[in-house]
Amino acid sequence: DYTHSFTLMMSSDVGRVITVTALASGLVTTAVTIFALRCLGYRKNSALPERKNGIADLIGNTPMVKVRSLSKLTGADIYAKLEMANPGGSAKDRTALAIIRQFEADGKLVPGRGDVVFEGTSGSTGISFAMLCNSLGYTAHICVQSDTSPEKIALLRSYGADVEKVKPASIVDPEQYVNAARSGAEKLTSDTTTESRGVFADQFENDVNWRIHYETTGPEIWEQMHHKLDYFISGSGTGGTISGIARYLKSQNSGLNVVLADPQGSGMYNRVKHGVMYDPVEKEGTRRRHQVDTIVEGIGLNRVTHNFLEGEDFIDDSERVTDEQAIKMARFLNSNDGLFVGASSAINAVVAARVALKARNGAQIVIIGCDSGARHLSKFWKKALEIPRDVSLENIIDDSELSSHIIH
Repeated sequence: DYTHSFTLMMSSDVGRVITVTALASGLVTTAVTIFALRCLGYRKNSALPERKNGIADLIGNTPMVKVRSLSKLTGADIYAKLEMANPGGSAKDRTALAIIRQFEADGKLVPGRGDVVFEGTSGSTGISFAMLCNSLGYTAHICVQSDTSPEKIALLRSYGADVEKVKPASIVDPEQYVNAARSGAEKLTSDTTTESRGVFADQFENDVNWRIHYETTGPEIWEQMHHKLDYFISGSGTGGTISGIARYLKSQNSGLNVVLADPQGSGMYNRVKHGVMYDPVEKEGTRRRHQVDTIVEGIGLNRVTHNFLEGEDFIDDSERVTDEQAIKMARFLNSNDGLFVGASSAINAVVAARVALKARNGAQIVIIGCDSGARHLSKFWKKALEIPRDVSLENIIDDSELSSHIIH
């Protein structure tokens, strides 16, 4: 009996130990899981994204991330709105989708009829159209300058776009890439042997461009920054992104400063600063290229577009950035933040650093993270890889007065 009772007691104690151990193990597992989820960005009240009906539904609501290296060195809080997180890899997804939807509403595009969207682009807008045309039942015909990066052309072709290369030329040249796209759309639409129709997206002059950023990107930035923002910085290609966002943000805070970041060779800087669209490289015999004398693609222009005019009055200042500074900043961001950005994003970051060093401590600054460096490997990033990984902000800014404000 004694032995039997002892055995029962031991069994009972072991059972309790096993139960307690299992419970403790479960609590530890739960705690580890919660910790891991929080490390990945989940919070108690956060929810997974809802299921989507198609790739078009993934466009927008892009993340905002702090650029920790620049924030630490300047004393400001610098954030990047990662438009590169759109499914097509850039802010151009928003514009492309909005333009297609407008043509559909007007009855000019009908899925499955063989309709073609024509556009002249440096690459990113074309990639967005190619992606969306595949999804929505159309074909994309993209006219690009012959010196567009091979990565962008390869992406266009991989998406199934018809790619037409044209020589770099002035907008007055009928064979310029925008004019070539317009002509292609008109030719298809006038062809009586087919039901297919062509539409010219006309991103530079299409009013839909700036409006979609006013309706979506601007409000997203305002909410993500919890209504606290001192500076917004972006380049200008078509002018749609900076115009739409600037107009919205200024409607929420008229004291906010909008700064246009411009590459060398572009006339936008002088347009904002002096009201004149001119750059010294326009002087006869000094140009390397026909459009903008820079390695940068996607921003910079030497003409005024409708979309830029819609936001010009809301732009407070402009800063010019050299190719060398942009290349160094791209390397800096990759080495210090793990951000692998393209040329236009790097230009925005250079201007953000300058603005931050002039501003009050703790200033809230947002730039557009336009696209990934993966689209710029053979040109821009080929040069960036020649820059040492430990390149300093002082070396990038190249201004002794501003550099004296860098925090170490």
